Amino acid sequence: MFKQVELSYGFDALEPHIDELTMVTHYTKHHAGYTKNLNAAIDKDPSLKDRSIEDILKNLDSISDEKLRITVRNNGGGYANHNLYFSILSPSASPTPKGSLSDRIKKDFGTLDALKETLNSQAAGRFGSGWAFLVAHSDGSLEVVNTPNQDTPLMDKKGGVPILGIDVWEHAYYLKYKNLRADYLKAIWNVIDWAKVEESYLKLLS
Repeated sequence: MFKQVELSYGFDALEPHIDELTMVTHYTKHHAGYTKNLNAAIDKDPSLKDRSIEDILKNLDSISDEKLRITVRNNGGGYANHNLYFSILSPSASPTPKGSLSDRIKKDFGTLDALKETLNSQAAGRFGSGWAFLVAHSDGSLEVVNTPNQDTPLMDKKGGVPILGIDVWEHAYYLKYKNLRADYLKAIWNVIDWAKVEESYLKLLS
């Protein structure tokens, strides 16, 4: 059974950048809903049990039932994306990456500010609901992509692993920022913990 990532901070801890009501609604309603629906879908196909969410999402074509495949795609993506999102947020976030991740960002993007601008551009430009991701590849290279709905780079056959995800569904920001997505994208960098992002990057390279 898949479980939501446990928050290491209170629902109000990310104020004023992300408000308490948004956090409560996002985590206990939306993320919890994706998790519940994913587990219900897994119960319908014994071949999916005991597989990691990464393996399932990388091999969606193995699910022969089209309706079930769509359900797993939507809710499995939502589950994985939100686990990543909530795990990299912190009220005491490390403001800059260090070590090999910092070096790679400089190599691939020039500066941290340039990377942030690219991510924000991808997030702002995603029409409707979706995500912007920083993706790491097995050779250490980094890439910025955006996806619609709850799709994840894990579904891409290129094999990249998302290490940072920015949710641009309206439920992530609308209660505080209304239609001003750009303001949310500016504020979120205050609570993205680069130490957590680096952990994922180093794990991929190990």
